[in-house]
Amino acid sequence: MPPGSNNRVALPHGRAATAVAVTVPRQSAFFARRRRNYRRFIIPAVVVVGAVIIFPWMFTIWMSAFDWKIGSVAHFVGFDNYVGLATNQRFLESIGHTFYFTALAVVFPLVLGTIAALIFHREFPLRGVLRAVFTMPMMATPVAIALVWTMMFHPQQGVLNYLLSLIGLPPSLWVYSPTLVIPSLVLVEVWHWTPLVMLIVLGGLAALPVEPYESARLDGATEWQLFRYITLPLIAPFLVVAAVIRTIDAVKAFDTIYVISQGGPGTASETINLYLYLQAFAFYNVGNASAVVVVFFAIILALALLLLHVRQRTKWVAV
Repeated sequence: MPPGSNNRVALPHGRAATAVAVTVPRQSAFFARRRRNYRRFIIPAVVVVGAVIIFPWMFTIWMSAFDWKIGSVAHFVGFDNYVGLATNQRFLESIGHTFYFTALAVVFPLVLGTIAALIFHREFPLRGVLRAVFTMPMMATPVAIALVWTMMFHPQQGVLNYLLSLIGLPPSLWVYSPTLVIPSLVLVEVWHWTPLVMLIVLGGLAALPVEPYESARLDGATEWQLFRYITLPLIAPFLVVAAVIRTIDAVKAFDTIYVISQGGPGTASETINLYLYLQAFAFYNVGNASAVVVVFFAIILALALLLLHVRQRTKWVAV
């Protein structure tokens, strides 16, 4: 455009204007047809999601409104199953056991995994070999691990009580004690999943910038101050991710607990999952089990929303 012009753009007139007016609606119609064609491709996915997720959930909620045992006629009871759960002492205890187990199974792997990550982040001989050995427990299947630890927990023939005797400590009942069964089960979880937390935190440590550490060392900061004021805040998002993964795994833990203690002694280690399993597949109380599923889902949803809120607050903020 030449200098001194008024920066106006000439609009088409006559046949050119008519061509533009006709082309735009044709293009809009073309893209509309393409969008309609694309919608056909999502129909199979919608059908699968509806059949696999939506229908089972709707059917579960429907069954929770009935007093229904396999082999008998179902009777509509409305919210009576939920009212019964609110006053069922065994179910309420299973909720407490679940939260107790989850809290221990999340906190200890986070602490020990972070310590292990800080150790393996440093340079020392055979670091790669030792790191590989440390991650081996998480590669084993939970049932195989549970069978091995069941033998180790044996009061008379288990290796754990033998190790206690070597250092002068009395033998323990481990999973055969109502007060020690959940901490003993947590010991298995810690051994199994601490390597996973270590790998997540190691990834966070590898992504940290070096400039803040160099500046802090010039100012005379100690190793503890470096960790407290630089490392820990920067790896907080990775710790939250590890906490989310561990919380999900711990809340739905079933195989390890069932193989080692089966919820015993008595009901001392019976979590919501084990209570649900007994109601559905031992007592065949389908209606009550469906109500337990709905309540369990509500608990998991509340925990997920809480953890997502914490994760949002710990994201790195670019300055």
